[in-house]
Amino acid sequence: MKAEDWLKLDWLKTNDAERLKKLFQAADAVRRENVGDAVHLRGLVEVSNYCAANCAYCGIRVGNPSVRRYVMTQEEVLASVRLARSFGYGTVVFQAGETPHHLPTEWVAELIQTVRAESDIAVTLSLGERPRADYEAWFRAGANRYLVRFETSNPELFSRIHPGHVGLAARVEALRTLRDVGFEIGSGVMVGVPGQTWGDLQNDIAMFRQLDLDMIGVGPFLPHPATPLGRQFAEQAGRYAEDPQQVPNDERTTLKVVALTRLVCPKSNIPSTTALAVVDKQAGHEHGLACGANVIMPNVTPPKYRECYEIYPSKATTGEAAEIYDRQLKQRILALGRTIGTGAGMSHRFAEAVASARKN
Repeated sequence: MKAEDWLKLDWLKTNDAERLKKLFQAADAVRRENVGDAVHLRGLVEVSNYCAANCAYCGIRVGNPSVRRYVMTQEEVLASVRLARSFGYGTVVFQAGETPHHLPTEWVAELIQTVRAESDIAVTLSLGERPRADYEAWFRAGANRYLVRFETSNPELFSRIHPGHVGLAARVEALRTLRDVGFEIGSGVMVGVPGQTWGDLQNDIAMFRQLDLDMIGVGPFLPHPATPLGRQFAEQAGRYAEDPQQVPNDERTTLKVVALTRLVCPKSNIPSTTALAVVDKQAGHEHGLACGANVIMPNVTPPKYRECYEIYPSKATTGEAAEIYDRQLKQRILALGRTIGTGAGMSHRFAEAVASARKN
């Protein structure tokens, strides 16, 4: 089947067991053919939970007074990077809220330079929208990838869940600027946001393809009780459940989107997200990997900070010690017949583009 055939609404909406089996098997086969059996592990470091934005769904929004704010020191970040390296991870991901004041451009550039001077580990940044000059400074310092989620392709819904933001077009332009600077670029969406329709979700997947993304994250919407959207969801849960146009925020729907994303964007890196593992604590990661995913992002943030980075419920739980979690995660991956990825795990789409540019 062609990519356009997988974009039909009936694949998104189906709950027929045989059709779902066909969908998931097709996605797994395309994953194997295009990116192989390796599962790349990326060490997540939540550098700061300060945020100037007031997104209606996020627990670390500026309007939440109950958050204990922090910024890790450079030495603490470097210790987390060294921990990730000791586990054999080929990439670290520096994540923070929209916090230019607390993470100045020069501070981040110096941190990247120090990391890259110590090893060849790849550096991914998820620090929100910043001026092009910041992106360029960080790319020159040695950063490889940048993640900016657009969350929904519906401009009206985007504005509703991102109050105060100039709009979806600016988010998309940021991604294009990052591509122009030279980064591998990543984005993603939430599944089941109140007000999200099946048509919106169909357009989300089409936008993944249009933007030619190197990494695509898909996770269920998890309502945080200390946010406007979380309170709205709690108050109107019955109405959302009865609305045939409202996308549910469940595991099955999320797995359908993961699978369809793999079929439409065969060479992209697709994580089995932490949010998916929160919904299904027993096998969420495994189910994502079986439906086309090839990346997992274990958290290597120090526990004392991790508990303060609660963007959604259960996100910040410390769980097992990092060493125990790493060992168990690798065992679970190998039990699926998959292998542990080595090296930076550059996206196949990006690698092919680089090779083509060199030839020309």
